[in-house]
Parts: sequence; structure tokens; C-alpha cells
Amino acid sequence: MSWMKGDLLSKSRRLVGGLAMREPVWLKAMEASPPPVFPRSNGNLKKIVLPEDSYVRRFARKHPEAKLVDPIKASAFIPDPARVYGCRVLELTKNGISEDDAMSVANMEYLAERKEKKKAYKRLKELAVLQDKAPPPKPYLSSKKEMQIQEKKPPTDPPSVRRLVNQLKQQKEVLLQDKPGGNANQDHWIDE
Repeated sequence: MSWMKGDLLSKSRRLVGGLAMREPVWLKAMEASPPPVFPRSNGNLKKIVLPEDSYVRRFARKHPEAKLVDPIKASAFIPDPARVYGCRVLELTKNGISEDDAMSVANMEYLAERKEKKKAYKRLKELAVLQDKAPPPKPYLSSKKEMQIQEKKPPTDPPSVRRLVNQLKQQKEVLLQDKPGGNANQDHWIDE
């Protein structure tokens, strides 16, 4: 099928040249101004690398509790703390500060922001207690609590379902005992 390779113009030329089809009306116009030929990719996709990626990885190693878990928030307008950290380090290095100093400044800013959020949560919690309301959800869970949330217990049947299943088993046994003959095993109205 080598005659089918190529674009529409080359296919049409081959078919017309081989007298397989009549010359279309548009063929001469297309030959006069052929469609653009775009370069084909070789199949290797380049990995997208942002300039702050190395700092984001360092931040993730240093602060594993700040790792973004929720995939919905990954595309949110508010970037995760690691991206903010990486962008801040780049911004400081562009202003002429050394890389180590920029990383320590960005780290101190992150820790200060985290401390402020914890203080604000503590104050909101105190206000909720004074107003006899439920406290707001915590902004930062401990890593132990996050792991416990991720490791949810498997769902178990409520006792009412188990009682119903046991009743059905007993009814099946009674029916199998009451039935005369050897065809008692042919009753398949409930199977496990």
C-alpha cells in the first residue's frame, strides 16, 4: 500500500497519473498553492521543566507535611506552598541574593506564614468556644492524622444486614431439609 502514503495532494496526483480517477477540479489550484507541511515529531516528548522545579523538590524533601495530596487543588489558582517557595527563591536570586541565602529567606517566610495561620486558627477556635459554635477545621493536620485519614477502615456491613443474611441462610437450610428426594441441591435462590 505504498501508493497511499503522503498527503491528499500526492495521493490525488498518483491516482490521476495512474488513470485510477479523473482529475478533480481543485487539483490544479492545490498544486499552485499546496497546503503547508508541518514537521513531524519523532515520538519523543520533551519533559516540561520549570526553572523552580529543583527548589520545589528541595522544599518537598525538607517539608514532607506540606506535600499537596488533593489532586483537585493541584489545578487551583492558589499555588501550593512548594511552588510559592520555588518562585520566591527565583525572585530573590534574580535580585542578586545568593542561592543559599534566598532559600533560607524563603524558608523563614514559609515558616512565619505557617505560624500565622496556626495563631489565626487558635484565635478562631477560642472565638468559637466563646460563642458556643463548632470549631473550624484545622488548617494543618499532623502527619500522623493525615496518614490515619488516608488509611480508612474498610467498610463493614451494619448488624441489620448481617441479621438478614443469617435469616436467609436459616430459611434455605429449612427448605433444603423439608424437600424430599435427591434434588435438594438444585435450589439456587440464594448463593454465597
